Amino acid sequence: MDYVTQPEMRERLEQVIARAERAVVVDLADVSFCDSAGLNVLLGAHREAEKAAVALVLACVPGLLHRVLEMTGADQVLRVFATVADAEAALSS
Repeated sequence: MDYVTQPEMRERLEQVIARAERAVVVDLADVSFCDSAGLNVLLGAHREAEKAAVALVLACVPGLLHRVLEMTGADQVLRVFATVADAEAALSS
């Protein structure tokens, strides 16, 4: 997730949020890198989801990305779950 991939990521998340009824779980298990552009996409998607009354949460966040979220304080804005199943369970209750 970087400045090269951010336009596609942003567009895809906007599409998913627009179709979502109540929640979107973003599975980040395969993310090996995230710079400020990628983080900005996640935060922007969170804002768009809030406007649409849709919960946007992250799941399977790799260690290095989790550390970036903590260092920037983004973990205080974005809800993070260990697994997709944990996220789905939390959202359904």
